[in-house]
Amino acid sequence: MIAEILATGNEVLSGTIADTNAAHIAQILEAAGIEVRRHTCVGDDLDHIAAAVTEICARADVLLVTGGLGPTGDDLTTAAVARAAKKKLVLDPDAEHSMKTYFVQRKRSMQPSDAKQAMLPEGAQCIVNDIGTAPGFMLAMGHCHVFVMPGVPHEMKQMLETGVMPRIETLQGGGRLYAASRTLTVFGLPESTVGERMAGFGAALPGMRYGIRVRFPEIFIKVSTRQPDSRTAQDLAGQACQWVKKQVGESVFSDAGLALEAEVGRLLVSAKATVAVAESCTGGLIADLLTGVPGSSDYFLFSGVTYANQAKVDVLGVSPQTIETHGAVSEETVKEMADGVRRVAGATFGLATSGIAGPSGGTKEKPVGTVCIGLAGPDGVQTSHVCLSFQNRSMNKRLFAFLALETLRRKLL
Repeated sequence: MIAEILATGNEVLSGTIADTNAAHIAQILEAAGIEVRRHTCVGDDLDHIAAAVTEICARADVLLVTGGLGPTGDDLTTAAVARAAKKKLVLDPDAEHSMKTYFVQRKRSMQPSDAKQAMLPEGAQCIVNDIGTAPGFMLAMGHCHVFVMPGVPHEMKQMLETGVMPRIETLQGGGRLYAASRTLTVFGLPESTVGERMAGFGAALPGMRYGIRVRFPEIFIKVSTRQPDSRTAQDLAGQACQWVKKQVGESVFSDAGLALEAEVGRLLVSAKATVAVAESCTGGLIADLLTGVPGSSDYFLFSGVTYANQAKVDVLGVSPQTIETHGAVSEETVKEMADGVRRVAGATFGLATSGIAGPSGGTKEKPVGTVCIGLAGPDGVQTSHVCLSFQNRSMNKRLFAFLALETLRRKLL
């Protein structure tokens, strides 16, 4: 079954309002084994909406439309669908009843302008809106079934779940396909390299698809399939997951789609370990990432942004002589920072960073992009020194934070 999504409204078209509805609908359809081919958006124009509906119905089995069902003059979707289907608008008893019930339950008066929402294309099947005034509807146009829903996200989600998807599942009948997918997360490789290593995917795994998404500095690889039975779909997704791990290598750190901070948290919980962080160049970003994970209070104990040298001395016990001799950005300094924060917090691990995020502050010996990472644990302190610059302060800070988290992750393996 092929589906398309049509969003209507000037505010959506102009970007004033983000179309979160399309993303939600696509995810629900994907889980039901339905292939979403296109997302389309048109403004509040009767002719444009009608033309889009006609065009989409010629190539899709199912069309899901959002927006334009309200009582105002710019709510044109119902009339546009009627025009595309060459149907007249008629008062639908079910739509009228659901609207009257809605107003009575809320002790409100139904205005004349509201009655417009009970006018549906002739032959349409009303889909009751349990939490709003505007009913939705389903209308067959040739081989395509059109489902029209409100644009208000919570109303759309409710209608999609209770009124639209059950009808679509009935339309699928015995021809339903079952979807399965897995998401793998990668750190430490550029997108181009990941793409090269995925080159043989289609030949090795017929019937599987993959997509690559970047959220710097992580890369997410989603493998997916649709099959006549759920067991086959799940088995193929598992095989694809193993293929990706083999081809991409140890840079794949999660096959559950976890971000690096979440994977580190999972490993800390598994090891019954705790962590404390001392940050200089990352400015609290590591702590923010770790505490953004639900349940992080089980393993995250303390964070100190010891940006100034004196703070490193006063809070963490770093020797002034170490800083004077080697500099704040040095493996010697982060060694003492990591050891100090571990001691102060009483944590299993102490993680520390010091570096030069830029755009200024670099030298020939320590250019912008230089970061030193220290990790103190029960078996001592390890340090590392890396120089990787994106000539962008925010990107450098984020990369530094992920390099530190990756150091901890590998220690926990």
